[in-house]
Amino acid sequence: MRQKQKAAVTRRRVFYIPGYDPFHPRRYRELYRKEAAAQAAISGYSIGISAKTAGGSYGWDVAATIDGAAVQAQVEVLVWSDIVKNSMETGILATYLQMLRTAWIYIGSGALWRLMRLRKGPVIAALYPVVFLLVQAALALLLAGVVAVGADFLLAPLIGPWGLALGLAAGLGLGGLLLRWFRRVDNKTFAYYLMHDYAYSAQFNGANPPQLEARMLAFCDAIAAALTEDVDEVLVVGHSSGAHLAVSVLSDLIRAGRVPASGPALSLLTLGQVVPMVSFLPAAQRLRADLAFLSASNTLVWVDVTAPGDGCAFALCDPVSVSGVAPQGKRWPLVFSAAFTQTLSDERWKALRWRFFRLHFQYICAFDRPRDYDYFQITAGPKTLGARYQGRPASQSRIEAAVNKFTSVGP
Repeated sequence: MRQKQKAAVTRRRVFYIPGYDPFHPRRYRELYRKEAAAQAAISGYSIGISAKTAGGSYGWDVAATIDGAAVQAQVEVLVWSDIVKNSMETGILATYLQMLRTAWIYIGSGALWRLMRLRKGPVIAALYPVVFLLVQAALALLLAGVVAVGADFLLAPLIGPWGLALGLAAGLGLGGLLLRWFRRVDNKTFAYYLMHDYAYSAQFNGANPPQLEARMLAFCDAIAAALTEDVDEVLVVGHSSGAHLAVSVLSDLIRAGRVPASGPALSLLTLGQVVPMVSFLPAAQRLRADLAFLSASNTLVWVDVTAPGDGCAFALCDPVSVSGVAPQGKRWPLVFSAAFTQTLSDERWKALRWRFFRLHFQYICAFDRPRDYDYFQITAGPKTLGARYQGRPASQSRIEAAVNKFTSVGP
């Protein structure tokens, strides 16, 4: 058992594990800079960022004065965007084959129906790219058919059956151009992006791809090194798909005995998690074992924050319990809601309500009616995660029913 850790923080290391995101991590630095300044103005504290002075992965330094206490924090993004980007480099036909395979995995295994018993929002988000890609294909085929019939009608009197042949060739060409146009504007529709996201998690039926496992080992090394430094807290933040990566990385770290008994406080904050999308798949034994292990650990504090207003997350679903692997003596996570409808003003909520992807990032943004959840006080404030939420009750509306069919934690 670790020695009792102090609650006050003057120096902190923060490791942020993003979700399935192909973009450069500088977007998180700019988001942090902008939103931290906004939250500080609302909540009445001082916070600023500067260039990272230490080595390691991409990140930035933070200096804050909150509740009269000065805190230094170093935020580091644990990057796997290159893996994501490579996984998205598939052609149009390959994406449609991916779609069929992924749909079969979730439907054939029964995972889809069980996920719907938890929250319909993220399941609808998962079905959206399937429906949208099918609509795109239907429109392309319709265009090809119209062009073929039109060409046959106009050219048949002149060149006979060659009119239909030329029409088919032209129609298929135009249909292909339409599909390429749809892909080009995917930054507005997100159909291809989401399809690649779900396909990546499902490609091995819930097991991690080897390249990702290797990257997670590097994440583990980076966090282990931070735990030997003269800091008061090492905070790991797993956002969206990054939540289940964080669970496995910290489980590996603790099992390997790489958390010093007298070292800094070790904390895990999972935000907008989509753990069941992976843990409900047949071959996700590794993740299920890690969920069970970490939930009973006295080596860290684990807080899970979601919000019903986030249609892309499994809001208030205890990721351990719903996965069917809650052990005797389960301690974590503490599950509560960021309560967007209460922590955002009516005007702000109205502006964001239908911007689903923006809402999925609200956890790391400013709230204009903040309550006890403040991402910037968590990452740069004078209290550890455990001290901040000591005695805080879990949300009464959390979902703990074990609905997962696949509960094995070993081969």
